[in-house]
Amino acid sequence: MTQKTSRSGSVPSFYKWELLLLLFLAYFFHQADRAIFGVVTSDIQNDLGLSNTQIGTAQTVMFLTLAVMVPIAGFVGDRFSKKWIITGSILFWSLATMLTGWVGGLLGIILIRSIATAGSESFYAPSAVALIADWHKKTRSIALSVHQAALYIGVITSGTVAGWVSMKYGWRAAFYLFGGIGFLVGVSFIFRLKGGPGEESSPPPQAAGGLPAEKSPTIFQTVRTLVTTPSVLLLTTGFVAIVFVNNAYLSWAPKFLQEKFQLSPAAAGTNSMFWHHIAALIFIMLSGTVSDLMVRRAPRFRVALQCASMLIGVPVIYLMGKTDSLTVVCAAMFLFGAMRGLYEANTQASVFDVVEPRMRSSLVGLMVMTAFLIGSLSPLLLGKLQDIYGPAEGISRGFVFLSFSWLLGGTAVLICALFTFRRDRISE
Repeated sequence: MTQKTSRSGSVPSFYKWELLLLLFLAYFFHQADRAIFGVVTSDIQNDLGLSNTQIGTAQTVMFLTLAVMVPIAGFVGDRFSKKWIITGSILFWSLATMLTGWVGGLLGIILIRSIATAGSESFYAPSAVALIADWHKKTRSIALSVHQAALYIGVITSGTVAGWVSMKYGWRAAFYLFGGIGFLVGVSFIFRLKGGPGEESSPPPQAAGGLPAEKSPTIFQTVRTLVTTPSVLLLTTGFVAIVFVNNAYLSWAPKFLQEKFQLSPAAAGTNSMFWHHIAALIFIMLSGTVSDLMVRRAPRFRVALQCASMLIGVPVIYLMGKTDSLTVVCAAMFLFGAMRGLYEANTQASVFDVVEPRMRSSLVGLMVMTAFLIGSLSPLLLGKLQDIYGPAEGISRGFVFLSFSWLLGGTAVLICALFTFRRDRISE
């Protein structure tokens, strides 16, 4: 009996699920490593004598570096082996995470986390999501949801484990632990990950309809698609709002609970990361499954669900900043995570519905660049508010402000669902 192979005739048909598992592991450490900083922020400040504005500046510079690098990564991902881009990325950012444990001041934090961590992490996402989309055509939303779930599990794990390790062995040990394990995972990718262009394990080389795949787009073609396709612009606006709030939350939510409710670093890290991200995990899996079923009959379902989740999330984020009850704030964090999960199941899938397959990696790079150029400002904003109003009150006011960014993003996605998506949609 011969083993069933994929359409390319060179790899087993189950490889697309093995690929998803490997990328799940990569994204787990991608996000866990990034989240450590927010969990141990107070310990870093106490040890290195850094102000809230300095910490916010370090986070902002990191996100700005990522924004600058990720479009380059996107164009590279459409032209070179995605296997080696992804493998090199995880090895490099894991090493940078370990090196963070050796820093002795603000300059060291900025150099290591911005140039090394963000510069290497930026190369992962465009290649990874494009590779998943290539292999999972009928199961695209659920596959991308499973991949995105690694973010939530990584942050939950980091929030719990890094907080405990920091209390037990010091904040530096948390960076050594996660960076070291991530580096070993990266080494395994050299032998297990497949799928680079020109390799026998590359994705099916034909475009939709059995026609030969088109050559990679030029930079001008991709930029023109971004700025002249209304649905892409509107969906990018929604994504910018998501990233703007996520960056602030990841950077300051643990300290918010420490300062406002006098929780320990471990308790604050666990509560801020667990309730939010466990809800996101549950609802992203639900959203991904439902979206793949519904979109066959209602092509606009993905964007309609994204719009609804953001508009429902507006009062939830507002409540998170205004309440004085720990129980209520944890409930708001849970609901915020649920709405985020509903949205993020379709972040790339909805955009891929309105762009050509040949420019997916490049377009993801441009979207992420736009989102992080603007979203990089939110950690600095909340840092400034803390220096003006005090830590607890400053972050509270910041969350109230952040709720309005979701209102803007949700309105943009609503316009896409009602007026532009049908015209811009590309059938595969």
